Amino acid sequence: MDIKMTSRSSNQPLAHGVGRRKSAVARVWLKRGQGKIVVNHKAYNEYFDTDVARIAAYKPFEIYQNAAKIYDVVVNVCGGGIIAQADAVKLGIARALVEANDTLRPLLKEHALLTVDSRLKERKKYGQRGARRKFQFVKR
Repeated sequence: MDIKMTSRSSNQPLAHGVGRRKSAVARVWLKRGQGKIVVNHKAYNEYFDTDVARIAAYKPFEIYQNAAKIYDVVVNVCGGGIIAQADAVKLGIARALVEANDTLRPLLKEHALLTVDSRLKERKKYGQRGARRKFQFVKR
């Protein structure tokens, strides 16, 4: 597949993508390189300490394996928990890959990597203990 260059120098980012999940926001930049992934100035394996988060964030590179060899990824992620951050990184990487190479869109869409998970935390209601939980019922 042909990859179009959108920047002049090799230091400049090729593509940029933003991913969101719950309250986590990930800003992702793709650069030409050997496949290094840096998340918040830490190595990818160091930042995502659980296997579940690591696998979720790496999913776009499992689908399109050539990208892992030709791109360096720089991620800035904030907000939310580790799993939400991993899902935000996954969406951001997928969007950046599509920006770098538009022919990847059908492949990534087929694996639901460009789909936004819009589920949010349900708010607590007044007169209740939580979002759904009621106060304990007193019969007498």
